[in-house]
Amino acid sequence: MTTPATRPFGSVRPGSGAMFDRIADRYDLVNRIMTFGLDRSWRKKTVDSLGLRAGSRILDLATGTGDMALEVLRRQADAQVVGLDPSSEMLAIGREKVRKQQLEASIELREGRAESLPFEDDSFDGICMAYGIRNVADRPAALREMARVTRPEGRIAILEATDVRSGILAPFARFHVYHVMPRLGAWLSSSEEYRYLQSSITAFPTPEAFVELMAECGLESLATHSMTFGANTLFVVRPAEVRPAEVRPAETGNGETGSVESRGGVR
Repeated sequence: MTTPATRPFGSVRPGSGAMFDRIADRYDLVNRIMTFGLDRSWRKKTVDSLGLRAGSRILDLATGTGDMALEVLRRQADAQVVGLDPSSEMLAIGREKVRKQQLEASIELREGRAESLPFEDDSFDGICMAYGIRNVADRPAALREMARVTRPEGRIAILEATDVRSGILAPFARFHVYHVMPRLGAWLSSSEEYRYLQSSITAFPTPEAFVELMAECGLESLATHSMTFGANTLFVVRPAEVRPAEVRPAETGNGETGSVESRGGVR
């Protein structure tokens, strides 16, 4: 009988829900070790950037095993969180965490894809997504969906691993990302999935290029925070006043991207 853990790696798309099914039972442990526990502080900063208020309704995309959704409740106890992820095995672990903390009334975990969100327009006060947009097959579709389901005054916080291209510590950071993390992950998990990590980080756009892509998809940049020598980047955006579906073709070349970039440059 073939299970997610025994299915050949070559038979699943790298970065897909099926790939994460294979490593779900080891995912949290490997993350703690590979990041020296720093991933917790990165998630806290991501949640803080949402500007949570009493009763906020938050969508956690690529929720995985639910750590970000739980962090939202630590920061705002009366928030309502919906977590969405394509990996059923990761969600099963997340639901067990939620059950143990007796938070079933506050956190709902659902299987789904960021490119096609099963929610009405303007459904959420905010969206967070940690280490997920890099794995989405159709990033523009996912970004447009985020703009669609977020209320006009809401914020979207996207935390992602990024390639370190400059700085005095760049060689050390690149060595850790390119060699230590994938090898350590593969060794600890006894699988090849973590070797995908390096290639996916390399293929991800630069922070500046990703800000431009978000602007094209109807998201206005508020801030871009470079963390851990550039190995992680936190993008904070909000729905633009004019969303892509409302833009006439003649208006798409009027400098919209440049103005957004100037407000949300990397710092």
